[in-house]
Amino acid sequence: MAPKKRLITDTFKVVKKAKIEEVKEGKVVKPDPEQEPELVPVPQRQLDLDLLKQFDLNWEFGPCLGITRLERWERADELGLNPPLQVYDLLQHHLEDPKYLNSLWHEYPL
Repeated sequence: MAPKKRLITDTFKVVKKAKIEEVKEGKVVKPDPEQEPELVPVPQRQLDLDLLKQFDLNWEFGPCLGITRLERWERADELGLNPPLQVYDLLQHHLEDPKYLNSLWHEYPL
């Protein structure tokens, strides 16, 4: 006797879609295009830290292990790599905050 042929539905769950008739009759609820989704404001601190994270992830300005973000920015500026001035301004306004000064990998051993 030949082994039973396996179907893809034996492995994956069958998902039923709305029938065309239900869509035409209006039984399926569609989102109202006039009603815009409510936007949740993002705190400025989170926006700042996201900008600094992007600075950390950009290897164009050299490695960032073992030095602070400010030291990295100054080194990149001395080398003529044109680091973003917005990053420098953020770092100058938050000189005492380790979340701003230290890079993403400051807690990892070298």
